[in-house]
Amino acid sequence: MSRPLVAALMPAAWLLLQLQLLVLALISLAFNLGAVVLYPLLGSGCGRRVGRAGIAYVYRGYWAFTRSCGLLHLDATALDVLSNEPRLVIVANHPSLLDAMLLVARLPRAFCVMKASLLRNPFLGAGAALARYISNDRPHTMVRRALAELRAGGQLVMFPEGTRTTAPPLNTFHPSFALIAKHAQAPIQTLFIDTDSPYLGKGWPLWRLPPLPIRFAVRLGRRFEPRADHEALTREIEDHFRAGLGAPGAAA
Repeated sequence: MSRPLVAALMPAAWLLLQLQLLVLALISLAFNLGAVVLYPLLGSGCGRRVGRAGIAYVYRGYWAFTRSCGLLHLDATALDVLSNEPRLVIVANHPSLLDAMLLVARLPRAFCVMKASLLRNPFLGAGAALARYISNDRPHTMVRRALAELRAGGQLVMFPEGTRTTAPPLNTFHPSFALIAKHAQAPIQTLFIDTDSPYLGKGWPLWRLPPLPIRFAVRLGRRFEPRADHEALTREIEDHFRAGLGAPGAAA
């Protein structure tokens, strides 16, 4: 494609990318408003199932929309083999704001640990509250609730970096996921999120047009069994990620 043609198409691509973010904001707001109504009407068990399934199908629909626009190429089909597996701790690297939505769209059993400020906001966290996602404000309560959800058959999705990657390829891991896995006696499934784009990474301005198309792919890593020494296991899993993010098949 010639440079003049590329330059002519850039404003249209930027508008389409902003439209995708607007659609995401609108469907998230609509789902959260619905969750505000449903939360007091549904019991804990029913609310959990409805909330998690709703989150999965809402985001799966959104990803179908973004793929149809042609700017974002996604492949998360590797997750399908995990979708019905109970009692699993799933950990992934965290290159962008899209990561959690990418994973839970294909994992209807999944629950996440969220910032308390988001979970308490009815416009941002009502759907997550309905799905019984867990607040991170009290560590002991967070661990206790995560154990209960895992023992009930849920899948805990965590990003051990704690925030989006700021020191590529990976921030230092926090050991809380390995501690939870130890007490729940739940296996730890590693996932690699590969991308060739800085889009929505830490510090990325929403108004900036990234190189197109944007590519995200999820692949399964090694599965680890829980151990008594959860800190040593954390270091081993971090090393696994550092090696895997530079492996063949990983996005450059």
